[in-house]
Amino acid sequence: MEHRQYPQIGEQLYIEKLANGLSIFAVPKAAYHKSFAFYAVDYGGVDRRFNLSGTWIDTPQGVAHFLEHEMFDMEYGDALTKLSSNGANPNAFTSSDITAYYFECTEKFDENLDTLLSFVSTPYFSDTSVVKEQGIIGQEIRMGEDDPDYNVYYNLMKSLFRHNPVRDSVAGTIESISQITPQTLYDCHKVFYHPSNMALCVSGNVDISQVIEIAERILPKDPGENPGRDYGQAEDLKPEEYKVIKAMEVSQPMFIAGCKSIPAPKGIATQRQDIISAIALDILAGHSSPLYIRLYGEGLVYSDFSASYDASADVAYTLFGGESSDPERVFDEVNKEIEKLSDTGPDSGLFQRTLKASIGSYVRSLNSLESICVGIANGHFLGFDALTGLDILKSIKEEEITNFYRSHLSPQNMAISIVVPK
Repeated sequence: MEHRQYPQIGEQLYIEKLANGLSIFAVPKAAYHKSFAFYAVDYGGVDRRFNLSGTWIDTPQGVAHFLEHEMFDMEYGDALTKLSSNGANPNAFTSSDITAYYFECTEKFDENLDTLLSFVSTPYFSDTSVVKEQGIIGQEIRMGEDDPDYNVYYNLMKSLFRHNPVRDSVAGTIESISQITPQTLYDCHKVFYHPSNMALCVSGNVDISQVIEIAERILPKDPGENPGRDYGQAEDLKPEEYKVIKAMEVSQPMFIAGCKSIPAPKGIATQRQDIISAIALDILAGHSSPLYIRLYGEGLVYSDFSASYDASADVAYTLFGGESSDPERVFDEVNKEIEKLSDTGPDSGLFQRTLKASIGSYVRSLNSLESICVGIANGHFLGFDALTGLDILKSIKEEEITNFYRSHLSPQNMAISIVVPK
């Protein structure tokens, strides 16, 4: 077993890789009453086309999300109910990149972990359950299609990207989920839900030896075959469409603008890029930034104005938006600020204050068992150690922030999506 120590943050990480390929990560915190388990699959909404044993396989949009919903169905009933009745607070989610199942509890951690690993590794699908879930998820999709936030976001993603699956809803469409059968789910579970494509992260008042014993007893013995993945035709940095406007039942216009860029290679470069982008965007559009203070003072933006960076499926993009009485004016002002920061770099005082705030935020996040486990799992799939974040934060230079504005926020690579009142 590998044992890593992080003196600067006072944490310890134990790592065990089982014979079946599963990576187990444990951050023990003996003083905590709570324990948290996070079981993640390197499989998300973008993974619709994959290669297995030399054969390319296409699956409908929304399968990963559908599979997450269906995994709780067991022969004995609902695994979610079983966990809840045993004192656990369980949940699950599907993003573009991963699917995860998790719970928090103050007692019976080993029993709940046994249940979690058992139902995630034991597929049980039927025609009846699939038809029922098609109705439930269909309602979810229809509600999303009527939601202004959903529309302003996905209208932008379709404007930015021509081919890449990040442009599509993780939940799929009514038409795409109608193509899902029990066999589709069994096939995707077999391809992706095998130990070498998964990670188990635990933190809190946990016994790593017990966690390993439960995993070795319950999970499959074979590692499985890791599939190749295809995200479609390569994207250039030019948006498909520069502006899209939709009228909906809203009281105030809302908008999201986005900019395409080139993602960093997997590994430490990805981790560093994520940290640089968070600092750069806080300096650009955070609530202490000159731009935000000016626009807020003029009544052009409100407290929901924010910016973020993401990379998935071989593409990267920066988003910023919120509600505004004049979205296109805000868009112009943001571009002017980007041009200024690209030319002169950030104010040194603001850079230092933002960096200190980022360090404080990172250290505070270590008080959250969920934040620790989610960060470790994401880092594992992307090839970096999330607990080294403080070291990287302390090494960030002003020039790297300036370079982010120059290389990731080019005006010709931007598009804007606006929802206006009917």
